[in-house]
Amino acid sequence: MYHELIYAKLVRDYAIERGLENVAAVVPELKDIVLKKDEPLSYYTFTKTGGPADLLAFPETLAQVTQLLQYAKTNQLPVTIIGNASNLIVKDGGIRGLTIILTAMKTITTDGERVTAQAGARLIDTTEVAYQAGLTGLEFAAGIPGSIGGAVFMNAGAYGGEVAPVIERVDVITPDGTLKTYQQAEMQFSYRHSLVQDTGDVVVAATFKLKPGDKPEIRSEMDELNALRAAKQPLEYPSCGSVFKRPVGHFVGPLIQKAGLQGHIIGGAQISEKHAGFIVNINHATATDYMDMIHLVQKTVLEKFDVQLEPEVRIIGEEPK
Repeated sequence: MYHELIYAKLVRDYAIERGLENVAAVVPELKDIVLKKDEPLSYYTFTKTGGPADLLAFPETLAQVTQLLQYAKTNQLPVTIIGNASNLIVKDGGIRGLTIILTAMKTITTDGERVTAQAGARLIDTTEVAYQAGLTGLEFAAGIPGSIGGAVFMNAGAYGGEVAPVIERVDVITPDGTLKTYQQAEMQFSYRHSLVQDTGDVVVAATFKLKPGDKPEIRSEMDELNALRAAKQPLEYPSCGSVFKRPVGHFVGPLIQKAGLQGHIIGGAQISEKHAGFIVNINHATATDYMDMIHLVQKTVLEKFDVQLEPEVRIIGEEPK
């Protein structure tokens, strides 16, 4: 599966495979952290697009995250946090300051009816651990390729489920470097929103409170949803997943179809012929191609149906110069 292949390139091993050395000579005080300079983010995003990060770090521990945040504060660098980069568009101008990718922090543990996962762990892997422990409640997320941190950040969901109802607590590092725990009720979850979008906190772990279930039934539901996803979504192409939030009273795919845009191509980006809610990279697309397509869809759907589509995908970075 395409997403599985791309994920293998997101962790520290990818830096080693490409033969890039830690840039300790550039930032000696961060010599123990995998760190790269002017690194193209197209190597990490699921769209295979995105400009360079001035400084890109792959922390492996909470202490390293804290160290990076302190370094950024001392040097007045803006900080951008990235998880699995599956529902993300990085503009072609790239990201200034310090970008932190958390995928090396991926430990998942169980304790009775609770599953705790670090921010860089994949939601897919977390659902598998829950299944192995005979716990139900995360089946809806079995095929979501995002990270735990990203899932908390945007209250990820699919097929009628969301992470919010099964989250018990969320551990974060605040902008001033303090480790803090939010209980579920404090997280202000709503549709594709959470408190940390407003506070600037860095999610470092989440604990899910699940229920005992029947393992064959759990596996059956996970397999059924994954089969449905494979049948309906263009997993064979690079994409950022579902691009737009679901507008009240409508479904995004049919709106785009009725607008006559399904299959439309801008540069190397195409509105998927398999599912119009997805924009796929069919021929070396750029992030600018994606942004132009998003703007076209929004303009056309608004003109034809008076429906304002809002991006679900997270869009970050700068325009190219």
